[in-house]
Amino acid sequence: MDFEYKMVIITRKDLNLSPGKLSAQVAHAAVACTLQTKKKNPKWFNKWHIEGGKKVILTAESLDDFFPLKKKAERLDIVSIIIEDAGHTEIPQGTKTVLGIGPAPTNLIDQITSDLPLL
Repeated sequence: MDFEYKMVIITRKDLNLSPGKLSAQVAHAAVACTLQTKKKNPKWFNKWHIEGGKKVILTAESLDDFFPLKKKAERLDIVSIIIEDAGHTEIPQGTKTVLGIGPAPTNLIDQITSDLPLL
């Protein structure tokens, strides 16, 4: 099946988070992006949801890689959210852990993230 819509979540290699911590951060991004897109662009949200809510987890080297990706998403009017940790467990409060983009049309998201590897 070809998906016309997807969400991507980009993780940071340099943080070396435990699998559980990383999973929680990815979940935070997925929820935040979903809620924001449902409000901002219900058409994209509905189409993405009906297709099954495709999510792809990618990785970047460091926080510095997030900012140009976020700017590209904003120029394309796609929801993009950087998640900051609360600091209760493995990392200090305010650490920026993941970047969520979408959901949005796949062809738009690919313009932003096609060079990033899968996690």
